[in-house]
Amino acid sequence: MTDQIFELYVVDVTERKAINKNMKHFISSRKLGLLPHRFDFYKTSQSIAMLDAILEPEWEFRYYSFNLRWNNNEQMASMRDGCGDYYFILFNLQGTIITGHSHNSLMGKYAIKNGKPWPGVIDNAPEEFIDVLSEPAFSIGNASFFIWCKRSDEIWNIGNIKFPKDPDPDGSRDLLFMFDGKPQTYHKWAEEYYDKNLSLAAVKAIYAHTPLTKELIEKLNEDISFEDLKKDVSEIGYPYINTT
Repeated sequence: MTDQIFELYVVDVTERKAINKNMKHFISSRKLGLLPHRFDFYKTSQSIAMLDAILEPEWEFRYYSFNLRWNNNEQMASMRDGCGDYYFILFNLQGTIITGHSHNSLMGKYAIKNGKPWPGVIDNAPEEFIDVLSEPAFSIGNASFFIWCKRSDEIWNIGNIKFPKDPDPDGSRDLLFMFDGKPQTYHKWAEEYYDKNLSLAAVKAIYAHTPLTKELIEKLNEDISFEDLKKDVSEIGYPYINTT
């Protein structure tokens, strides 16, 4: 099953670099050309979920999570900030969808007030993702953004939206900042959030999907063991070498 899952996201490295090379500015739903390839969303989601699991033993206090077996042939990444903002990224045989809610954004406030997303956010969702719109876990009624990429065309899309005037009207720039492809971005954020000094080299190793070892774990958190992380490693699908 694992081989089948990863086969969906193995793409030509040159193609991924061509897609990602322009990420010099903030990515958002209004700058779809700056979004990384869905394969890189997948791998980065696993990396930041693994880092959060190492740094924070209690799941409810983590920002980032990843479930390799969320549903049959589906994987799901998520972020919750504890203040009402969140995103979900669903990977399946049809492609990838990214949806989220920013409660302070103009479009997020509209969704809360009206009980439905801003006009156009989900109106043009392709048939392949119609079932997602009724999935309770994604709270689509509160969505301030909805982005999709069908496996058949490998292009990021959004609906026909007339955005309100604001630098980040749907909050996607604020919520998706971690996907700039830079380990330094997570390193800076985590040092502030967890209030501790972290090894940048260790963060880079996790971003590179270096197999998890006792030594790598200790570089990030000396108070947690591989045994403590076994369930998380399995759920995330992160590679490891068990030397215990």
